[in-house]
Amino acid sequence: QVQLVESGGGLVQDGGSLRLSCAASGLTFSDYYMAWFRQPPGKEREFVAVISTRGNTAFHSDSVKGRFTISRDNAKNTVYLQMNSLRPEDTAVYHCAGKFASAFTFKPNDYTYWGQGTQVTVSS
Repeated sequence: QVQLVESGGGLVQDGGSLRLSCAASGLTFSDYYMAWFRQPPGKEREFVAVISTRGNTAFHSDSVKGRFTISRDNAKNTVYLQMNSLRPEDTAVYHCAGKFASAFTFKPNDYTYWGQGTQVTVSS
């Protein structure tokens, strides 16, 4: 079965950095757009970033643009999220998600596979 397993979350101070990883198995990774979403405490899940199958196209939400970068390594079946200049408002559970490559979408409901998430906490 398909599994997406996130890692790399933790507690970091305002202005710090973290790198999240999401290892995929049970699917042909290179056929899937991969994305990161996050769910802050008490709020709905929101789009963070998405990357194309070969990694040559990516979109980031306005709230993270210039601070976060999504990337992927198809040889390792892994997608990454490099997070720099973290702020307290970035505190959330971060989930990776995958959808078969067709059209880019920023809606959670359009993604087929999800990881359990990793907690990121940014202290002020």
